[in-house]
Amino acid sequence: MAREDEIKKKRLSKAEKERIDAILALLDEHYSTEYKCYLNHETPWQLLIATILSAQCTDERVNIVTKDLFVKYKSVEDFANADLSELEKDIHSTGFYRNKAKNIIACCQTLLREYHGEVPNDIDALTNLAGVGRKTANVIRGNIFHEPSIVVDTHVKRISKKLGFTKEDDPVKVEYDLMKILPREHWILYNIQIITHGRGLCTARSPQCDRCFLSHLCKENMKNIRVRK
Repeated sequence: MAREDEIKKKRLSKAEKERIDAILALLDEHYSTEYKCYLNHETPWQLLIATILSAQCTDERVNIVTKDLFVKYKSVEDFANADLSELEKDIHSTGFYRNKAKNIIACCQTLLREYHGEVPNDIDALTNLAGVGRKTANVIRGNIFHEPSIVVDTHVKRISKKLGFTKEDDPVKVEYDLMKILPREHWILYNIQIITHGRGLCTARSPQCDRCFLSHLCKENMKNIRVRK
C-alpha cells in the first residue's frame, strides 16, 4: 500500500466537497476538537499493549484489565519476560487471550531487541511488531506521535459507509478512501468524533436518525427517505 504522504486526493465535485466540509464542521460543533484517547495509559508502550488487548474487546473492559496489569507489569522488560500462562490469566477477560498474551510478549521482546525498549513511530516498523496491524499502529501514531492517522474501527467503517465516504468493507481500503477525501489535519479528530457519534447517536443496533445532526447530509438516510416516499 502507498504511504500516507503518497496518497493522491480524490477529485471531488463542488457539491460533494461542500457536503464533506459541512459534515466535518458539524462534528467539530457537536463534539470536542481536542484529541482524546479512550484507552487509559501513561506511556507509549502501555498504549501499545492496551491497543493490542482492545481487539474484539471494548475499551471499558481493557481499561479495567490494564488498571491492575500495569501495576503488576511495570515495564517493557516485565512483559518481555512474562510467563505466558500467567499473562493469559491476567488478560483472560479481554478475549482471544492466548494470541494476545503470545503477541504482547513477542512484541515487547522485539522492542527491547531492536528499539531499546522504545515504541517506534514508523508505520512499517510498528506493523512488523507481533499483534500490531494498521489500526493499532495508527492509534499509536496519532495519540503518541501526533502523526495524522485514520483509525478504522467498527464505528468508523460503519458510519463512513453510511455517509457515503467509502463503499469498502476492508479496513485498510476504508482507511485509504478516507485519506483521499478528508483534509489531513482532520484525520485524528474524525476518528475520535465518529467513535463518539457511533457510541451515542448512530449506534449499530438502533441509529437515531431522527435526532442526528448529520441526517440531512447522510447518504444512507437520504436514500432511505427517498425509498419511503
